Amino acid sequence: MSGFNLDDYIRKVPDFPKKGILFYDITSILASPAAFQHCIDSMVSIYKDKSIEAVAAIEARGFLFAAPFAIVMKIPLIPIRKKGKLPGITLSKKYILEYAQAEIEVHREDVPAGKRVLIMDDLIATGGTLGAARSLLEAGGAKVPEIFGVLGLPFLGYEKILAPTPVTTLIRYNNESL
Repeated sequence: MSGFNLDDYIRKVPDFPKKGILFYDITSILASPAAFQHCIDSMVSIYKDKSIEAVAAIEARGFLFAAPFAIVMKIPLIPIRKKGKLPGITLSKKYILEYAQAEIEVHREDVPAGKRVLIMDDLIATGGTLGAARSLLEAGGAKVPEIFGVLGLPFLGYEKILAPTPVTTLIRYNNESL
């Protein structure tokens, strides 16, 4: 898809979820088979030679991109969920949101000790959830060589939070203006 402009498929919604916030909505990518396929093809192209042995996806929209990626790459998909959504023995990590605290979990037995696990989400904003996911996976013995997001908002400081782990995105927005 030479010349494909993914930005054309990202809906920008001003003042959502509250006044002063510009929301970048990826559901318009999912509504376009061509845009969705472009994302999956691009992700596979980026990672096909990087010895990724599993992909961990952040609930919920990270699942939408990681699942087809895992199938094409023939690697396991590890769901990282909000607290209380997984049965059995889990590893959990609390982290700070803008004005609150949250907690995510992963099944302990799903974390492949010693293996290279790519963490994936749809959008990377502050990096808090992804940083917590990295901590969870590393606590279970996995190696996290890189973090991936379809969209990145580096003006919110995620690169500092996620350092030294490299972060790759298909598209980056460097400020909040349209």
